[in-house]
Amino acid sequence: MMPLTPLATSGIASPKPDPELRKAAEAFEAVMLRQMMASMRKAKLGEDIFGSSATDNFREMADARVADSMAALRLFGIADLVEKQLGGKR
Repeated sequence: MMPLTPLATSGIASPKPDPELRKAAEAFEAVMLRQMMASMRKAKLGEDIFGSSATDNFREMADARVADSMAALRLFGIADLVEKQLGGKR
């Protein structure tokens, strides 16, 4: 039985990644993560004592920044799937 090896070391040439597609895929993942975080924020279990529209705006900006950082790490796999789907044969 042959041992499993990663695609990069198996001798099969993988297509060169397109940097623009990679950036777009990460941006799409960030949008998905922002939506998920917004849904989580809506599920409040109690009243916010210090809540205001300014606080909500800053939370949204902070959530967007966190979503961008999380998407750049590519841990969720959404960007990888988008890149694989759209990066097919050129």
